[in-house]
Amino acid sequence: MTDGETGRAFRLAYVPGVAPAKWVNIWTERMPDVPVTLVAVPAAEMVGLLRNGGADAGFARLPVDRDGLSVIPLYVETTVAVVPKDHAVAAADEVAIADLVDDEVFHPLDDTIEWTVRPGLPAFTRPATTADAVEMVAAGTGILLVPQSLARLHHRRDLTYRPVLDAPQSQVALTWPTDATTDLVEDFIGIVRGRTVNSSRGRTPASPAEKPARRQAQKPAQNGSARRAVPASRKRKGYRSR
Repeated sequence: MTDGETGRAFRLAYVPGVAPAKWVNIWTERMPDVPVTLVAVPAAEMVGLLRNGGADAGFARLPVDRDGLSVIPLYVETTVAVVPKDHAVAAADEVAIADLVDDEVFHPLDDTIEWTVRPGLPAFTRPATTADAVEMVAAGTGILLVPQSLARLHHRRDLTYRPVLDAPQSQVALTWPTDATTDLVEDFIGIVRGRTVNSSRGRTPASPAEKPARRQAQKPAQNGSARRAVPASRKRKGYRSR
């Protein structure tokens, strides 16, 4: 950690449905002197937040405008249909888009799934948010297709969801401004990639020019104090060095 990073917080943004707790817990164990400030942000506002310096890094949903940003894709989420519990879809374990052709499907303005052809029949309105769309589904006016984590986030007792096997899927990624790749960002990248605490703290490996200097620095001093290796031919039982 550099002196400029001492005493500051690492600002981590995340979009709805993403649970950053497991990575934050590892960070807290490894770097207790650098607190994490979590910033919840709508999916459509993530890129603007990062470019304006509102966070050091963020968990976004792809696709995003990558201009000036570095992106590490992480995982893909199952797309599910959110329906009332008495809907025909609820009777199946899983469905296909063809099963939804007669249903009115909401496409909220903050939809995180990239559709080539939107499934089902157009609903009577486009809700402003996914949360608004869930309320309309509960009112029995249509159904909604979302990543599974958003279905869980907006869970209601009167609704359920089922996987839609052939629907496009949403991918979550870690992203940050390329020109602001600080040591703290490198540390967090290492955590997200599953690197151990001993693997260069997740930071960028040394350049080819730096590696010889590091190897030289790691060699024992040639001042006679270093123990010389015993030849393999003399390593036999009962042998004692003089």
